[in-house]
Amino acid sequence: MPVITLPDGSQRSFENPVSVHDVAADIGPGLAKAALAGVVDGREVDTSHIVEADAALAIITERDEAGLEVIRHSTAHLLAQATQQLFPGIQVTIGPVIEDGFFYDFATGHNFTPEDLEKIEQRMEEIVQQDLTVERIVCSREKAVEIFRNMGERYKVQIIEELPADEEISIYQQGAWMDLCRGPHVPSTGKLKAFKLTKVAGAYWRGDSNNEMLQRVYGTAWANKKQLKQYLNRIEEAEKRDHRKIGKKLDLFHTQEEAPGMVFWHPAGWSIYQTIEQYMREAQQQHDYQEIKTPQLVDLSLWKKSGHADKFGDDMFMLKAEDREFAVKPMNCPCHVQVFNQGLKSYRDLPLRLAEFGSCHRNEPSGSLHGIMRVRGFVQDDAHIFCTEEQIQPEVSSFIDFLHSVYEDFGFADVIYRLSTRPEQRVGSDQDWDRAEKALADALNAQDLPWETLPGEGAFYGPKIEFSLKDCIGRVWQLGTIQVDFSMPGRLDAQYVAEDGSRQVPVMLHRAILGSFERFIGILIEHYEGIFPTWLAPTQAVVLNITDKQSEYAKSVEDSLKNKGFRVISDLRNEKIGFKIREHTIQKVPYLLVVGDKEVESQTLAVRARRGEDLGSMDLEAFETHLADDVARRGRIALN
Repeated sequence: MPVITLPDGSQRSFENPVSVHDVAADIGPGLAKAALAGVVDGREVDTSHIVEADAALAIITERDEAGLEVIRHSTAHLLAQATQQLFPGIQVTIGPVIEDGFFYDFATGHNFTPEDLEKIEQRMEEIVQQDLTVERIVCSREKAVEIFRNMGERYKVQIIEELPADEEISIYQQGAWMDLCRGPHVPSTGKLKAFKLTKVAGAYWRGDSNNEMLQRVYGTAWANKKQLKQYLNRIEEAEKRDHRKIGKKLDLFHTQEEAPGMVFWHPAGWSIYQTIEQYMREAQQQHDYQEIKTPQLVDLSLWKKSGHADKFGDDMFMLKAEDREFAVKPMNCPCHVQVFNQGLKSYRDLPLRLAEFGSCHRNEPSGSLHGIMRVRGFVQDDAHIFCTEEQIQPEVSSFIDFLHSVYEDFGFADVIYRLSTRPEQRVGSDQDWDRAEKALADALNAQDLPWETLPGEGAFYGPKIEFSLKDCIGRVWQLGTIQVDFSMPGRLDAQYVAEDGSRQVPVMLHRAILGSFERFIGILIEHYEGIFPTWLAPTQAVVLNITDKQSEYAKSVEDSLKNKGFRVISDLRNEKIGFKIREHTIQKVPYLLVVGDKEVESQTLAVRARRGEDLGSMDLEAFETHLADDVARRGRIALN
């Protein structure tokens, strides 16, 4: 007679073994109808799962995050079923849940077209209307192999044969169609109410470029049509903001096949880059960081000693010269330890904060490259803090304050905090990891910040706090990080003289605020849709003459503003003033300064903001003050 304990602590007794659905029905018909899956003693199961002994049970509905994952996973299978019905002979491979949706990889000689996606989506809707029962079947490994081999599904056979020997093999069947899956799934296809297929891409089997190319169909699924519509609107907005399109329109940068994953910065884009770099340089100086510069090429022996060659060797660019093997640095950490090691340090020298705008290169797969968001060559606002164990918490707390002020200057106020703990593959003792994880948790708690744990997501050498931002359309971008490292300093022979005269190994804190400059600028482009705050704008103001008679005055205004440190140009072309205003408005220049005969006579400027606002007439001094105030605010207020 199982006793079921519900999340609120209440209990229900049943005379016989009972399914998750039966428990939901016992609670109420509404819950029975809404139930998508259950959690029995911490394990997610289908609603058909039978509970035979006392257990804790939670019912999963579409209101739960786990419910949404069940919906998306089930919709991936719905996609596979519809596709195989429409295109006989296509083989299924894998169909996992991803952020905001799912994908399924198909082995086929056919290249899916947009018209194909429409047909598949229509067939999916038809299967939903049939409200097919989704049944879980458990069978032996041998039986599962036989089933899928007879179906001609060689990829599924391969997956089964690679599963751990003790893993239960389950097959999900809906109608006459079946697929290999752990589950759980929705009780019937009628539960899948809101989905949309979004795009097709190529993908290698197992992600290995040596394997065959598959067709990957992406889709999204939500609890209801309203949520789906909201998501599709966000996607449409994101496409409008695509940094590659805006970057081309504003002439900021380009990429090309001759240098895959590398960025060609144009004058306007490089202006933004330099502004950010100089801002970070000054901010780091104010927080007692010392800037250094380390080599691009370092003998491979150093990367072996640090552990990077073993962990990241496949992602490193290598070259040979003079019978030596070198690596192009993928990160700055080991080189910073070399700077620390020059001259014996005392405890009085700690904390020592070393910063570098370090140029790094990583051999990212070509298929993952994306504009300037995912590149092979990038620069980080990288820094390392060498300190004692007692200094970890105050240093982390100070860093968090620093990070908050930077993000606010760029117009970001919504920060998400995650503590990533020890991975399975790691270096260092459990005791070191215990102390490091506790120090980071204590720093977050000392700041009274809300945070969540990401188990197993730490770096191989230490745990880390990850800082993510929400942009104006709700997308989350992981940017900043601070990582505790008890291992690398010792591996690379770093020491300091403690107060008692003994030689001790310093703790190393790896930290970045913006991360990759390239990626951060891409995020800024999309967040602001190219309408940068005035302090970042490549051109902050343009002087426009109405006729040639005002050219001299316009040029003198330009020169005066330039001499004050502002980024100003003049447009003296023999074009109509309306044409020039439109052109520079399209280029999103913050201020348009129009000068005609009246302005020359009165030694004033007719000031317009880029969104069309008429700010009236100002003399040069008044506009200089206005512009200086705007620049000083950075991104902390709404744009003009």
